[in-house]
Amino acid sequence: MARTRQRWLPALLIPFALAIAVLFGSVQAGATVSLPPKTAEEILAMIARTEVRAFSGTVEQTAELGLPEVPTSGPGVAPSAVSALEFLTGSHTARVYVDGPLRARLQVLDQMAERDVVINGGDAWFYNSRDNSATHLTAPAKPTVPEKYEPHMLPPDMPTPDMAAPDMSAPDMPTPEAMASRFLAAVDASTEVTASESSTVAGRSTYSLVLNPRSTETLVDSVTIDVDSETGLPLGVEVRANGQAEPAYSLAYTQLDLSTPDAELFNFTPPPGATVTEKVLPVKPVPSMAMPAMPVPDPAVAEPEVRGPGATVTGKGWDSVISLPAGSAPAELTSNPQLSQALQPVDGGRALTTSLLSVLILDDGRVYAGMVPLERLQSAAAAQ
Repeated sequence: MARTRQRWLPALLIPFALAIAVLFGSVQAGATVSLPPKTAEEILAMIARTEVRAFSGTVEQTAELGLPEVPTSGPGVAPSAVSALEFLTGSHTARVYVDGPLRARLQVLDQMAERDVVINGGDAWFYNSRDNSATHLTAPAKPTVPEKYEPHMLPPDMPTPDMAAPDMSAPDMPTPEAMASRFLAAVDASTEVTASESSTVAGRSTYSLVLNPRSTETLVDSVTIDVDSETGLPLGVEVRANGQAEPAYSLAYTQLDLSTPDAELFNFTPPPGATVTEKVLPVKPVPSMAMPAMPVPDPAVAEPEVRGPGATVTGKGWDSVISLPAGSAPAELTSNPQLSQALQPVDGGRALTTSLLSVLILDDGRVYAGMVPLERLQSAAAAQ
């Protein structure tokens, strides 16, 4: 399967993956400012050269995907079950702290609850104040390998030098730069990349890079990335849908501090009475080539793997449709009454339709997803 055919859907799935993980943030850009003109190539070079490694700030997210409001409290409502849709509607605010590649903290701040993700080396904590629950993830220790290594010298279940511990790093945090990196890594011939008017984000002047699909089939109209004119750090990402006046999704800083955060922020102790679940992440093989970092997954929800066994991709670029074999749909997606409110019945199954992404779940368990209209998914399903 060609790698370029798999790129765009994972890039746009970030908001959905983050919602499931209960982590989010974004905001609209400010007024136009006057900066020396730069070409798209020059702006891309700025992003590649950025040296920002430590910072803190406030991010805000706005999602206008056309999803129905889902009750988040009341009899029979499980907070973990509705979080995915809750974070795909309206606006949410979070604080983010980063100190190098191995220390980061995200605090999602809403009126009724606070959710924290803390990464410190090989440890990661996920905390939800709504039900006072915490999950502690640890990476397995790397083995001590003799100076002259031979594969037979280690037990069969012991990781070897061509294996790596799971990625739990600051670049995985749901920040504008993480999302921008996913979109930029997917740029190919199906995309026109241009420079737009300069603007301001979080009080800082920015250059704007615009990605326009060369397609009439996709739901996406454009993706705009606001890049700090001084550091080259992406400060905001805005995704527009065809036929929708307001941005369908935006993620950006409202405040940014480029100084190193206090080290104590990366130490986490569960509050008294918290229910703590301990998990050890499995060791994964080192990929043949580096892939852009994905946001930290929720410990209770498996991250979508478009290159997993049985997954296939049809179409190219923005028109790609990913299909997963029977048994791939999470049972909670169709059985939970709150989440089911967002699914509409269609011939042979149910569907989730938004202004940017469509998902088709068939009765036989097959799943189809893409940044295309539902009809395109139904056609792909009928052809298989």
